Amino acid sequence: MKLEVLVAIVHKEKAAYYASLIQSCQANIRLTMPAKGTTHLILDYLGLTERPKTLITSVVRTDQADALISLLDETFKKGKDYKGIAFTVPMTSVIGTLAYGFLSNDKRTVKEES
Repeated sequence: MKLEVLVAIVHKEKAAYYASLIQSCQANIRLTMPAKGTTHLILDYLGLTERPKTLITSVVRTDQADALISLLDETFKKGKDYKGIAFTVPMTSVIGTLAYGFLSNDKRTVKEES
């Protein structure tokens, strides 16, 4: 199964909600960091403040990616507090069976300690 990198930009106060939503779709690894939206320059010029954003990146299996994007899209439509953007980028290679097993959440490839 191939892997993709999911990138989502959401409101900071909803970052934990979206991180758990992404994790529920078998995404094993997530990285969150503060971010700014694209409108911050215009809002600064007008003297308005922008809501802080969070960038969430995660690795998902290709067979889970479309369902996850659809789930995020439905959630983005709940209201202005849930707005965001999400997309995936295909990964071309992963070196090592154990690394692939971890990233793809494939428990068959993970070694058990004896």
